[in-house]
Amino acid sequence: MIKQFLSLFVLGFIVSGCAQDQKDFVITIKTEYGDMIGILYDETPQHKANFIKLAKEHYFDGTLFHRVIREFMIQGGDPDSKTIKPGEPLGNGGPGYTIPSEIVPQLFHERGAMAAARLNDPQNPKRESSGSQFYIVQGQVLSQVEVEDLKIDQQQLSTAMRQFFQNPVHKGLRDTLAQLQRNNEIDAFQKKVFALVPSIEKETNTKIIREVSPEKLKAYTTVGGAPFLDDQYTVFGKIIKGLDIIDKIAMLHTDNTDRPVDDFAMTITVKEMSRQKITKEFGYVYPKK
Repeated sequence: MIKQFLSLFVLGFIVSGCAQDQKDFVITIKTEYGDMIGILYDETPQHKANFIKLAKEHYFDGTLFHRVIREFMIQGGDPDSKTIKPGEPLGNGGPGYTIPSEIVPQLFHERGAMAAARLNDPQNPKRESSGSQFYIVQGQVLSQVEVEDLKIDQQQLSTAMRQFFQNPVHKGLRDTLAQLQRNNEIDAFQKKVFALVPSIEKETNTKIIREVSPEKLKAYTTVGGAPFLDDQYTVFGKIIKGLDIIDKIAMLHTDNTDRPVDDFAMTITVKEMSRQKITKEFGYVYPKK
């Protein structure tokens, strides 16, 4: 029994040591405003492999952050931006292929998240990602009302509310909500709806409240992000150093297409490092498998 225990202990120690020595890739996005350093997630292997491949081929070098929306995100990776003239439209370029969706629920749009751009659902029902265009989230910190909103399945709520208010018994509640809408009292309207959710769920037998992980709630209420994009686009990485550079870029003056008035290019490099060193140097802690 003791021998068995020692064997398992030694095996566990060896496996643990191998995991600590495991290597990963660090990407550096260089701009005139500073550098952003990121990691790419193992949970999205096709996106990770593609991004590393393109970066090693210098595909991104000389491309622009061509779409910048303050308190939302900065987007780049369109190869057409290397040669396009000022004022000409961008956003349709790529390497000639898409990547299958790798939407993972636990990977979400917190501040610094890297995600793949894509065509909208009507043109792209499988939500396949652009082969090269990506965006980095700046977002906003959520208020308490917005946090409550995050816990609501809006589609289910809309359907259940229609059913709930078909009952004449609820005419007074319906009139109250209508009045709040007419007066543009948005916060009061939302609070009233949130308070009604348990009754609506019970009467319509509809699941409206959805589970939101503590990690997601903490991120959105401290560093912020863009939760309305969750489960819609593939999040495949995260900026782990240089979040302030996102803010600098997001503050740039843009034209009516959200393109910065003064173009600036990026260069992306890839470096292989041990995960232990990445944690030590950048403070990023890999999640336990």
